[in-house]
Amino acid sequence: MNSLYIVIPAYNEEENIDAVAREWHEVVAKIGEESRLVIIDDGGKDSTYVKLQELQKELPQLEPITKANSGHGGTVLYGYHRALKAGAEYIFQTDSDGQTLPSEFWQLWEQRENYDIQIGHRKGRQDGLSRVFVTKTLKLVLFFSFGLWIKDANTPFRLMSAKSLTKYIGEIPKDYNLSNVLLTVLYEKGKAKIRYIPITFRPRQGGENSINFKKIIPIGKKALKDFRELSKHNFGKK
Repeated sequence: MNSLYIVIPAYNEEENIDAVAREWHEVVAKIGEESRLVIIDDGGKDSTYVKLQELQKELPQLEPITKANSGHGGTVLYGYHRALKAGAEYIFQTDSDGQTLPSEFWQLWEQRENYDIQIGHRKGRQDGLSRVFVTKTLKLVLFFSFGLWIKDANTPFRLMSAKSLTKYIGEIPKDYNLSNVLLTVLYEKGKAKIRYIPITFRPRQGGENSINFKKIIPIGKKALKDFRELSKHNFGKK
């Protein structure tokens, strides 16, 4: 049986964290004692981390962590590095808002030996038109920046082998906000074995979304600038 580390970033998710931790802990518990559920409080201002500490008393394979705020991308990278250092054989990432279903994880796990990375494709997503707009715009930006037409580059539902992640993670700038996007680009450019599979993507299950159009516009402008700079410097051609 292979060891799995599930990496979940969390920022002010006190309304969702109990259900999310319990649901995903069932996955690592089923896989084996060496697997872990790593939930990282990204410098939040609510009781998320306190709740995680309490949950750890019931969920033995839960590893709650708190750190200074670095954004979603930086927190995901932090979790990936931690999982690799701990010797995980596979790393899965999802988010703490309850939009993904643990029951759909197993279709990825069953095929883990056949792919370097498997990514959930958010088909018929239920989280609002603004999010759909962002995903479609990102698809165009990546095409013009890297010449790649990627189905869903930023999905928080991805299973990676440690061997493949080790190959690519060093090229991601520290604390980069769209680290999953860049990883997807690297896997595509590296001709890795990739599988996209449709998944359910529900509305946020509680709390408020920290990203809105006011924040999306500057993030998008910076991403476009960064992608252009990276493409000029032969990103993904090592």
